[in-house]
Amino acid sequence: MIWDGASYHCSQQLKAYLESVNRDLEERDWRVACLRFAPNDPSQNPIEDIWLQGKRFIREFYHVCNSFRAVQVLFALVTHRQTFSFPKLFRYSNFLQMT
Repeated sequence: MIWDGASYHCSQQLKAYLESVNRDLEERDWRVACLRFAPNDPSQNPIEDIWLQGKRFIREFYHVCNSFRAVQVLFALVTHRQTFSFPKLFRYSNFLQMT
């Protein structure tokens, strides 16, 4: 699992889940391992590239954004049903091979 350490990613519920799946296992044998990125760091976290693409698209079409709902529709238009490439993931290939 790759995450950015945002507070909602570190909830008690998630911690309890990780504890339940990895209970009594050595770290090298964990069923679910986590790699933390710095929060809001586009140079490190590949998901930030998707946010940047969405924001860039919305800025191009800001003239049709007369409501928050319009912004939501535009963001969904640019992000849903697309396949994204994450060129930065090569940095973590050693970690991804372990899991």
